[in-house]
Amino acid sequence: MLEKPLCASIECKNKAHLQCPTCVKLGKNGESFFCSQDCFKKSWGSHKAVHGDTKSPYDPFKTFKYAGPLRAVYPLSPRRTVPEEISRPDYAESGISRSELMSRGSDIKVLTPEEIEGAKKACAITREVLELAAKSIRVGMTTDELDRIVHEATIERGAYPSPLNYNYFPKSCCTSLNEVICHGIPDQRPLADGDILNIDISCFYQGFHGDTNGTYLVGNVDEAGQKLVNVTRECLEKAIAAVKPGMRYRDFGKIIEDHATKNGFSVVRAFVGHGIHQLFHCAPNVPHYANNKAIGVCKPGHIFTIEPMICEGVHQELMWPDGWTATTKDGKRSAQFEHTLLVTETGVEILT
Repeated sequence: MLEKPLCASIECKNKAHLQCPTCVKLGKNGESFFCSQDCFKKSWGSHKAVHGDTKSPYDPFKTFKYAGPLRAVYPLSPRRTVPEEISRPDYAESGISRSELMSRGSDIKVLTPEEIEGAKKACAITREVLELAAKSIRVGMTTDELDRIVHEATIERGAYPSPLNYNYFPKSCCTSLNEVICHGIPDQRPLADGDILNIDISCFYQGFHGDTNGTYLVGNVDEAGQKLVNVTRECLEKAIAAVKPGMRYRDFGKIIEDHATKNGFSVVRAFVGHGIHQLFHCAPNVPHYANNKAIGVCKPGHIFTIEPMICEGVHQELMWPDGWTATTKDGKRSAQFEHTLLVTETGVEILT
């Protein structure tokens, strides 16, 4: 007897027994099952992109009260495929990482020399892909086109794009524009002169993940936007300079917040850096704000990310109905930079 599929609604993990009638007609069965009419209706705005709708771009969340001028622009392109011969993480098909769930509450892992070498290879590929994507940026291209470039560059290197189907994320990278703090879904919105764009790249290669991102100026960006991007980069650099054995993970936040607030900016609290190796996200948590309660001390062999998100206005976030895109609550701009880091005997090595 075949096991029932899981509901395709992003927020639901129930067994599904209802099927989208349009998907049935089109023969698209992979993402067509839902546990209830409520889940089906709630997911319709994003789900109908699976049908390959070719009409003009549209906003799937017309009744949603956006914080700023940015809007979602659908339909999304179909999910990109990965060749069978490329090794993939445990969530590639199911959408859920069982290994991450099982690791919750575990101590921070100290990697062996062999594991460190594996992580370095994944991080080198990740950096290559980010640099290639950054060089491709131009006014008028869509973020979906950037996603295609990232996806193809990743599989050309024998790697799997870590975001793809991670907790059902539909794309191979995150593209966060202007007021988007993080986890923006690549779509049909063309890049405009004056945008700031964060590209977040993660690659899984031979059992290990790498993770890095950067914020880039699209065309002619105003001085305030340039300052935001530069200060955000400096926040990351100052935090990295403090990484060494014995440094408490909670202390990076004060370094970051002191520099951000001195320049008139705020620091996002809802999203943090994280451990990374065979698991995409794991201990430690690395908050970017002062007076946090993070647990743990840096030890040689720890690998983790620092990825501050800095805002022009308030630090609070607003989630879009897609379940992923987080924007600033006041609609003002946000920037981010990220590196994957290895704690060494004497300090730190930037792996990305």
